[in-house]
This record gives sequence, structure tokens and C-alpha cells, in this order.
Amino acid sequence: MLKTTDFDYNLPQELIAQNPLKKREDCKMLYLNRNDLKFKDDYFYNVLDYFKKDDILVLNDTKVYPARILAKRQSGANVEIFLLNPIDNSNTWEALAKNAKRVKNDEILEVAQDFKIKFLKKEENVQEQEIPKVFVELIYDNEDVYETLNKYGSIPLPPYISRETNKDDNEDYQTVFARNIGSVAAPTAGLHFSKELLEKIKEKGVKIAYVTLNVGLGTFMPVKVDEVQKHTMHFESFEIPKETQELFENKKGSIIAVGTTVLRCLEATMQKHGKIIATKDKTNIFIYPPYKIKSIDKLITNFHLPKSTLIMLVSAFAGKDFVFEAYNHAVNEKYRFFSYGDCMLIE
Repeated sequence: MLKTTDFDYNLPQELIAQNPLKKREDCKMLYLNRNDLKFKDDYFYNVLDYFKKDDILVLNDTKVYPARILAKRQSGANVEIFLLNPIDNSNTWEALAKNAKRVKNDEILEVAQDFKIKFLKKEENVQEQEIPKVFVELIYDNEDVYETLNKYGSIPLPPYISRETNKDDNEDYQTVFARNIGSVAAPTAGLHFSKELLEKIKEKGVKIAYVTLNVGLGTFMPVKVDEVQKHTMHFESFEIPKETQELFENKKGSIIAVGTTVLRCLEATMQKHGKIIATKDKTNIFIYPPYKIKSIDKLITNFHLPKSTLIMLVSAFAGKDFVFEAYNHAVNEKYRFFSYGDCMLIE
């Protein structure tokens, strides 16, 4: 029986990256070879050396929206709203609400003169230390909700980044290929690619494929059960376009997934259909050892939190003992961890 504590490791706080590097591709990259169980230190700007002509590089083109909203009650008290996802394409959203203990159902909070938030329903019996989940209605004058959010919201950085969000994060915490808005968090493995590096990759003859998986909070929620198998993932919506299906049908090289979100999208489709097809779907697939991943050959991924579902997924792909040996090496060599940190290439 797999225990959640089996996926724990010691990480010094100072190794958690608080800011991105000035040049995206300058981060360190730990290369892992699953065949000979060896790893070596490298830099991401050399990633091209690990690609061959006709390989398919799969990117998640989801775009992060400014989900963090500061609103006020009539009393003047501040309430922080973290928008998670819209319900059925309406103005009703699922959200988290901080400092909202006294807010009543149907109470209207003001963000600005042209933007208000109405509380519809608040989660009951919430633990003291937890942020309650709520359903809210967004009331705004603009025709496009995302234009309103861009005007009044901010990019929600993960909680392990202990500084305040700044204007640079709006660009830094977004991949250069982001185009389909809908995520509350960036697919962080994609943050290491610059436009120049992507051009060099194309010039080598590597095919670029896209999927869209809208990253929800569930991906990052802590595992609260002792036994791994008892954890339930949240659903996330995704789309695989026709062009990506065609690239897979005619593939001659390796499939390289950029990030765990891409891997989850591809693996869920492979599991359901036996191949990669054009589809719109949602998944709560939970990948952990000894699950055998069939959809990809190589994985580019950041370093993940201890006891997280993401480190479990990487352990399924590369083997738990090998992954944790590599993580210990990364800690000793002072790699930078998590969203703005360094990365691994596993093949």
C-alpha cells in the first residue's frame, strides 16, 4: 500500500524560487535517462541537443487569467476572491474567499463602480484554517468578463511564493505560446521556452503540437489522506485539436510532453480511446506508481512539492527511487524549485 509519506523529501526554504530568471532558457536542467538510471546537470538552453528531427513537442497553450480579486464590503472590510472557474458559461463562478467569514449569502461586494461580486452560496462547516469555497455572481458593465478581470484582477501566484505579485508577473507567469484563456495557474514547464528557442526547435525539424488543459486548483491541492489510492483528483477540462491528432497519426519520432498537464491530457485520452484523437473532454486522472504511461516518450517538468500528486505522476513515469535520487541531487546542487524554478528532462 503506497503511503503519501513515501513521496516526502526535505527541501530547504531558500531553494524555493521567488522570482523568475531574466532569460527563461537560462535555468538549470537535470537530465534523467530511465534506461541506464543516470542523470547529469545541464542548462535548458541546451535542450535542443536532446531532440531529433521529427520528434513531436507537445505544449499546453492555456492562458492564465487574473483570478485574484480584491473586493470590499459596505463596512469597508476587504475580502479577497480567488476565481476558480465559471459554471456552464454563465456569470456564476466557483471561487475561494479569504476574510469572508461574516459575508452573508446574497451580499454584494464592490470591486469598482463597474464591477461587483454577489455572494450566492458559501460552503458550510469549513475548518478554521481553510479558505471557504463559494459561488459568486460577477456583475460588470464590460461585455467580456476577461477584459474586466484584466482591468481589476491580478495573476494569482502560488502560496509558496511569499512576496506580493508585481506587474512583471503578468508576463513572467505566462508561457510565450499561451493563447486559450482559462487557467488559474501556469503550466510551469512551458515557462522555460522563449520565442527564439522555439524557432530553433522548429528549424531542427521538430514538430510542435498543442493541447489545451485548463489548470485548476485541484492539481495543486495537498493530498490529505494517508493512503495514496484514497485521494481523489478534481476534474479539469481539456481539448486536443485536429492538427495534434494528425501529427500523432503520422509520427516518426519521440513524443515529448512539456509538463504534467500535457501528460495528463494525453494519457487520459489514450486510456479512454486507445490513441490520441481530437476531442473536448475533462479528466480527473490520477497517475501514481506502478501506473505505466503509454502516451509519451520524454517529459520536461519542473520540480514539484513534497507529497504532491505531481511528484507521484513523475515517479510513475521514471520510477520512484530514481526520481527521489535525482531530487536529492538537485537539493544538494542547489537547484531552484517549483513554479519559477529549474526543470528536469526525463527520457
